[in-house]
Amino acid sequence: MFDYDALAALSAVIREGSFERAARALHVTPSAISQRIKLLEERTGCALVIRGQPCEATATGRQLCLHADRVRLLEQECRQTLPGLFPDSPQRAPLSVAVNADSLASWFADAMAAFAAEAPVLVQVAVDDQDHTGSWLKNGEVMAAVTSTAQPATGCNAFALGAMRYRATASPAYMQRYFPDGVDAASLKNAPSLLFNQKDTLQARWVLQVCGEDIPLQRHSLPSSHAFVNATRAGMGWGMNPDLLVASYLADGSLVELIPDTPLDVPLYWQSARASSGLLNDFSQHILRAARAALIPL
Repeated sequence: MFDYDALAALSAVIREGSFERAARALHVTPSAISQRIKLLEERTGCALVIRGQPCEATATGRQLCLHADRVRLLEQECRQTLPGLFPDSPQRAPLSVAVNADSLASWFADAMAAFAAEAPVLVQVAVDDQDHTGSWLKNGEVMAAVTSTAQPATGCNAFALGAMRYRATASPAYMQRYFPDGVDAASLKNAPSLLFNQKDTLQARWVLQVCGEDIPLQRHSLPSSHAFVNATRAGMGWGMNPDLLVASYLADGSLVELIPDTPLDVPLYWQSARASSGLLNDFSQHILRAARAALIPL
């Protein structure tokens, strides 16, 4: 049997980032937190916390934190059906997810907020590229993720959400400056583009799709979906923007496509931990309904 007080201490250290803040969150002393984690590490036979600023979990520590979070979700369900077993004041359970920035900035946030407004949870969101969110599941850092990977991770279910449609867009003034004679391989080499971060491959994928070759691009780095759109409108560079965020700007002419009718569709999937809890299942249903209303069917 696990010592769940020790697991709670471990989760608090990783969530809060330090032993001191974890102690305040659990209303115990820092020495009590240290002792609980020491006993847990002795029992598992390996380190669970990488001491630092902030503290981070080892691979085994992440697995134990995820287990503790699942147990807290199950306890929340018991609180709702058997309140007499939990006379203390209700505590919200953490529910960790990973999602790509463009989904979070468009269709995901409202669905998440609607669920969290009614459910006894605290949603903890990690943002990463859709090609990399699956690794958060594999590493035991989250319970669910929006990912571009259709193959479910071990212990997870996968559901098709739909495709997010991106368009290569720029301002009219930018087009006149950098593409007066049209868009081709030569002009793309000299035109500054926008890159979300080093994991972002959308611009390169679109160039390969329309030109049939890899082209070295000059790139600004801008890790914010809304700032990405605003910078495109301001003429800082061209970039791949989702239809959900730029449809109105394409309609009013403040943005135009580099090459009309050349979208790039990125399939998205929802993966969530199998055999978890009714609360996670309810959350999944909120996400699936929102995605299927906003995205292009696969």
